[in-house]
Amino acid sequence: QVQLVESGGGLVQAGGSLRLSCAASGSIFGIVVMGWYRQAPGKQRELVAVILGDRTTNYANSAKGRFTISRDIGKNTVDLQMNNLNPADTAVYYCNAIKGTLAYWGQGTQVTVSS
Repeated sequence: QVQLVESGGGLVQAGGSLRLSCAASGSIFGIVVMGWYRQAPGKQRELVAVILGDRTTNYANSAKGRFTISRDIGKNTVDLQMNNLNPADTAVYYCNAIKGTLAYWGQGTQVTVSS
């Protein structure tokens, strides 16, 4: 089992920044991909950014140029730096880890961007 705990969410004004962090514990050996997803009220959960190992990244179009995902394999963490936030970024953000055929999720952290 893999446990994921997110932190760093909160309330920020439009144009501001937040940094989300996710700490992985448990049976973490073999985790290949980690990422961040988000779910806004009434919408499906969507990809924000993923990282393979600690270098190869992929971003949703909405995140490109504003968000940066990074991973510290030694510390078992994955962070999401979010800049120039806007109200459309308001959602619950979830950390995700892929190990083999299994996907693990954190409990989510709320990000609210006020206009």
